[in-house]
Amino acid sequence: MVMDINEIREYLPHRYPFLLVDRVTQLTVGEAIVAYKNVSINEPFFNGHFPHHPIMPGVLVVEALAQVCGILGFKTVNKLPADGYVYYLVGSDNVRFKRPVMPGDQLVLEANVIRGKRGIWKFACRATVDGELACEAEIICAERKVA
Repeated sequence: MVMDINEIREYLPHRYPFLLVDRVTQLTVGEAIVAYKNVSINEPFFNGHFPHHPIMPGVLVVEALAQVCGILGFKTVNKLPADGYVYYLVGSDNVRFKRPVMPGDQLVLEANVIRGKRGIWKFACRATVDGELACEAEIICAERKVA
């Protein structure tokens, strides 16, 4: 285990029900991160998406990927939300969904730095379930001082 939920909460400003990363299992500063989210039927979005065939909304899979990008960005520049910084999701390119994510799945979230310059980061991201690709995307995040 590289980061448990307590350390993740130091690096992400998100809280329930929007914190979508449960554990970080690998992290190479400035390069890559691997984390996961355990998808439970108790997630609030399953009440409406869809009651008789629950699947995790694709936008939340992308958000989970963006959150791991934020963790990697914060770790790389050695800053924290407590220091008054956030990472905004500012873009996504080439987003493709390959399989639905359902209750009981463990969503593995991977991000690799493509480039970072002046607080703007681009990542190659993948989300998998049992080794099967669920989503891939290029995600762009921007570091901003907010406090």
